[in-house]
Amino acid sequence: MGEFLELAKSRKSVRTFDKAKLSDEVLNELKQYTRNISNPYDLPVKFVFLDKDENDLSSPVLSGEKTYVSGVIKKSEHAAEAFGYSFEDFIMHAHENNIATVWIGAAMPRDKFELATGLAANDLMPCMTPIGYAAKKKSLKETLMRKGVKADSRKNFIDLFFMDDFSNPMSEDKAEELGLKDALVSVQVAPSAVNKQPWRIVITDNAAHFYIKHDKGFETPDYDVQRIDMGIALYHFEKELLSEGKEVKFEIKDPGITAPSGVDYVATYRW
Repeated sequence: MGEFLELAKSRKSVRTFDKAKLSDEVLNELKQYTRNISNPYDLPVKFVFLDKDENDLSSPVLSGEKTYVSGVIKKSEHAAEAFGYSFEDFIMHAHENNIATVWIGAAMPRDKFELATGLAANDLMPCMTPIGYAAKKKSLKETLMRKGVKADSRKNFIDLFFMDDFSNPMSEDKAEELGLKDALVSVQVAPSAVNKQPWRIVITDNAAHFYIKHDKGFETPDYDVQRIDMGIALYHFEKELLSEGKEVKFEIKDPGITAPSGVDYVATYRW
């Protein structure tokens, strides 16, 4: 198992925290880390740390949290994908340091969070996460939510990944033969809005072409939530390949593969 894949498989979303604040030392390390986060689209994402009590903030799906981190990006083409990539970078860094998180995009008083974050003109704040230490026992609310979205299940490998075109599902054995199984599984286990897993990947030669399978109800006036999920998928794929010592190149160049209805090209990695 690849180094990044092992980390990705071990992460779980947490909504029940132990009510303890993170130390200044831990917070300062996290803040320093965010200053160096980038993404393949070269669109900067700002991370804002918010004290729950000082800003009178809360979320109906959380309990015991003391601090939040919101992410801010300017409105632009590919803002959602860039945001997803960069925010997942932060999420995974926090997890690597035993700090619990969960993507929150809707279950919050958005106006209060945006005010506390201090949005400027043309700013978007698609998501936030609480940060802290997980409680020893999940709340009943969290347990029911995880069951509701089948949080611990994922779509089958052959439903997500393809060889040459969408008519040829890729088996795990074939992915292993190509040296891509860990990178693809890293995408398979990635988080997504209500666990819809909208990513589809077509492998051709030394390239992975990412596509989005649209579901209804995820578009806002400013961005498509599922394109944030695509940014998360891009991050997982790239990080696993890099952890294996591969060199990767990111590009947006539609390969012209015929896609099913409701499926659109997003981006490509070459190695």
